[in-house]
Amino acid sequence: MIKLIALDLDGTTLNSQGKLTTVTRETLVQAANQGIHVVIATGRARCSLPEEVADLPGVEYVITSNGAAITELQRDVLVYENYIDALALEQVHRVLSQEKFMIEVFIRGRAYVEQHIFENLEKVGLSDSHMSYVRRTRKPHVGVMDMMIRNKNLVENININFTDLQERRHMREKLLKLRDITVTSSSQRNIEIGGATTSKASALKALCERLGIHINQMMACGDSHNDEAMLEVAGLAVAMGNAEEAVKQRAGYITGTNDQDGVAEAIRKFALGKG
Repeated sequence: MIKLIALDLDGTTLNSQGKLTTVTRETLVQAANQGIHVVIATGRARCSLPEEVADLPGVEYVITSNGAAITELQRDVLVYENYIDALALEQVHRVLSQEKFMIEVFIRGRAYVEQHIFENLEKVGLSDSHMSYVRRTRKPHVGVMDMMIRNKNLVENININFTDLQERRHMREKLLKLRDITVTSSSQRNIEIGGATTSKASALKALCERLGIHINQMMACGDSHNDEAMLEVAGLAVAMGNAEEAVKQRAGYITGTNDQDGVAEAIRKFALGKG
């Protein structure tokens, strides 16, 4: 019996326009009304959570920054934190400080980006929709890397964006040599750095324990590399039709794409008994 549904956002619960469709929204509310815990598990920082998702009836908790934090939405309080270790962060800083990539630093629910990059996003190679998203959700700051070190005990996640896939591959190889960090991604053009034990899976295990739910009673839906760990621990792992091939291989069920209300399809089939 499914008692908790963990949902990635981008490429999963949200469609390609970054929107929550009426069908998916109504299905999530139905599940919540039946007493099922609906939990968002995203790589986004807390500040980037869409209002239409945060305001969904029945969504009590949101896991952000790939499992670095859990927020209880009704009280707007953190109930779990698993940040990057300060010494590990110093290693990352040494690797990244001389780079010219678009680097975003997530600190206590906010996402910061270098001001000169924020003011020249059209030169970074982002799509129009991605530029719009960055402008809505990022705070420009002069000296983001220095800010990261000043707040080295509070950094949830670091996101690096790439236009050149070879540069991404080289950077990933460098980062994988460092100790006490997790290296993952949510697209083919980014790298996401978290703490040694930070993952959506670890956060969900902690939340299940808090709620008195066995992890086998959890259904998880995702599409990207940063979803793989939570799919591996879930009682029912659902991959989106648009998911990366490695994600599909870890799934017990492959649902429709995020543009076909695949999340709603899986919930109706396995949690609401309407399949």
